Amino acid sequence: MSMNIANMSITEIHKQLELLTEVSDELIAQLQADRRKGVNQLAAQLLQRAKQRQELADKWERMNLHERTLRQQGKQVIVGIDEVGRGPLAGPVVACAVALPETFVLPGLDDSKKLTEEKRKHFCEQIKQAALGVGVGIVEPARIDQINILEATREAMRMAISSLTVDIDVCLIDAVHLPDLPHEQMSIIGGDAASVSIAAASVVAKVTRDAMMAEYAREYPEYGFEKNAGYGTKEHLQAIEKHGPTPIHRFSFTGVKEWV
Repeated sequence: MSMNIANMSITEIHKQLELLTEVSDELIAQLQADRRKGVNQLAAQLLQRAKQRQELADKWERMNLHERTLRQQGKQVIVGIDEVGRGPLAGPVVACAVALPETFVLPGLDDSKKLTEEKRKHFCEQIKQAALGVGVGIVEPARIDQINILEATREAMRMAISSLTVDIDVCLIDAVHLPDLPHEQMSIIGGDAASVSIAAASVVAKVTRDAMMAEYAREYPEYGFEKNAGYGTKEHLQAIEKHGPTPIHRFSFTGVKEWV
C-alpha cells in the first residue's frame, strides 16, 4: 500500500500508520525517501517492529520443535511440566502441568523469569483459557524439610500431573526425571526456554506462587515476601535474624536453620 505522504503532516502520517495491519516495502521506501527527519524515524520504527515480530515468530518455531516432532510421531496430548520455588528460604514449591492444543500460538512466551510481572499475568490468563488442561501441585515448607527440596519438587510435579483430566501421551519436564511416572517422559535441560509447553507451565507456576507469597506478605509483613518471594535477599535475612523464622520458612535451609 502507498500513501500520499507529501501533503500530510508527521502527526497525520503516524495516525494513518497506526490504522494499518500490514506495511508494505513500498510504503517503507516512501517514508525513508521523505526529506523530513520525523518521517524517516517513523520508517525506522516500523522496520524495528517488523524485525521484533520476525524474531518472536522465529523463536516460537524453535520452541515448538519438541512438540512438533512428537506430534509427527502421533503424540497428541503433550504436557509441559515445570516448577518454581526450589531456592527460596520460605514458602512452598509449586509445580504446574499444562497441555496446550496444537493450534495454540503465543509469540513472546518464554521462561517465566525472563518476563515482566505484567506479561506473566497476561500470558497466564491466555494459557488457562486455551489449554486442554492445567494442573497445579503445591508442597508446603514442612514437607520440604521432611523429604528435601528435590523430592518435594518431584512430589509437586506428580501432584500437578495427576490433577489433569486429559489422557496424556507424553510429559516434557524441565530438567527433572520422575521415577515411576505412568507416562512417557522427556527431561529437557533448560526446558522453560526450549519448549512452549514447559514455558507455559513455568508461567502458571510462577504466577500461582507469587500470588501465594503476596498473601503471606500480609500475614508476615516484616519479611517483604511480596518483593523477595521468599528468596534469601539481604533484607529477608536481616528480618529472620531480627524476628526469627515464621511457620512458612524452611527450617532445613541455610539462612533459616541457624535461627531455629
